[in-house]
Amino acid sequence: MKDITADYALRATWQAVTKMYNEEAKNYDTTMAIGFTLLSIDPKTGTPSTALGPKMGMEATSLSRIIKSIEDKGFIERKPNPDDGRGVLIHLTALGLEKRKLSKEVVMRFNEVLKLNIPNEKLQHFFEVTEKINKLIAEKKIYIKNSTT
Repeated sequence: MKDITADYALRATWQAVTKMYNEEAKNYDTTMAIGFTLLSIDPKTGTPSTALGPKMGMEATSLSRIIKSIEDKGFIERKPNPDDGRGVLIHLTALGLEKRKLSKEVVMRFNEVLKLNIPNEKLQHFFEVTEKINKLIAEKKIYIKNSTT
């Protein structure tokens, strides 16, 4: 492609990151999606099941499959929410805490390597650009007539 588009660069990079994380996760009998979910659960107080999807930016149907999978693996357990009798809190088990720790180490390693190989100023620009892209999307400024923000 002669002139690469921003969406192509984002998609191709995210696919490479996903592949990298999944290859590493295989070493721990897990997946990137499972690791991301474990990292999104509060290790001390648990997380309400209804809050997990929005926290991760996922639809409830996709998340329910992951929750079922990690529950079957013994990484989490569901407990009644003491503050809401209708709700459920998702808590990490001892094995879940261990897998969460490994997931965090993998993510931190990735970020450390980036910091060692990309000047801080360029990383800051990257974060500023991604923040601006997310803001434009959230404010629905991409597909409206005469948008030039």
